[in-house]
Amino acid sequence: MKKILVIQHKMIGDVLISTLICENIKINNPDYQVHYLVNDNTIPVLENNPYIDRLIVFNYNENKNIFNLLKFAKLVNQEKYDVVIDAYSKLQSWVITYCNDAAQKISFYKKGRTFLYTDNVIKKDVPATNLGLAIENRLALLAPLGIEVVKSKPELYVTEAEKKATQSLFKKHKLNEAIPTIMISLLGSEPSKTYPLNYMAEVVNYVGTHYNVNILFNYFPKQLADAKFVYNSCSKETQNKIFFDLYGNNLREYITIMDQCDLIIGNDGGAINMAKALNKKSFIIFAPKVQKKDWATFEDDINHAAVHLNDYMPNLFLNKKNKEVAKQNTAYYNLLKPELFLNKLKTFLDLNI
Repeated sequence: MKKILVIQHKMIGDVLISTLICENIKINNPDYQVHYLVNDNTIPVLENNPYIDRLIVFNYNENKNIFNLLKFAKLVNQEKYDVVIDAYSKLQSWVITYCNDAAQKISFYKKGRTFLYTDNVIKKDVPATNLGLAIENRLALLAPLGIEVVKSKPELYVTEAEKKATQSLFKKHKLNEAIPTIMISLLGSEPSKTYPLNYMAEVVNYVGTHYNVNILFNYFPKQLADAKFVYNSCSKETQNKIFFDLYGNNLREYITIMDQCDLIIGNDGGAINMAKALNKKSFIIFAPKVQKKDWATFEDDINHAAVHLNDYMPNLFLNKKNKEVAKQNTAYYNLLKPELFLNKLKTFLDLNI
């Protein structure tokens, strides 16, 4: 029996996708012990996952200090792992890996960091399937262990009690159960990944005026002003279809609400990745600085569609590095007007509603 540590710092989407590493290990080798090291803010997406034996919780604020990070790394090492898989491969995980006595250490190839690992896996630059590079590259970390990939789609696990509670919530807010419910991913994980709100209002208004649906907004109370701006910018017809006060107060509540929706439209980010993990259909708007080939997972223009400025104005991106695009992200985002992709959105909605 082997004891394996999988490390994935950072955001919800990253943590959710890297559960595939844990799940494939356990499916192939049920006797192996799989521990998953993640940031504390991502724990709700891992609840009820039967393929993770233990969560190792990392608090970023507590471990920003190098001395605290070293102390944390040494504490993790007391678990005596046989294998460490570092799916993050940045400073925090480098320190944790360096301090670990595991006989096998696996991560992505990075010049100047190969000495930290026994196996350095070269990332692909071009996806071979519609899984997207975010998934394909993580699954490649299983190769040094000889693990067969039998699962390539992340999954969230919602209990029957959670389902019933959310169904009651929908009834309380008087959603029409006979028509589809659409979640709007209103805001990105950061301002630079948020589609301009005046444009987002146009998208929401298009949906509300052309389709007989219930509309929910994904936002937290601290984002109320932005949500109100979009709502107030919509027509009365659309506003009557928006259940503005029905939203999740926390990540787990969002998951259980999304589980009762039919599809999601909006900003790339954790909300989209969670929706996909609940087997919901998606239409994603990518920020110019984000590589669509990485995160447009399962894109087939039927169940999952995505748009990026590069789809419409490729000349803007010719011979430009990501850092150059990032500097012009706001200006580029303003060029991605809704009229560029409303026909694609119509096709998606006509297929799925």
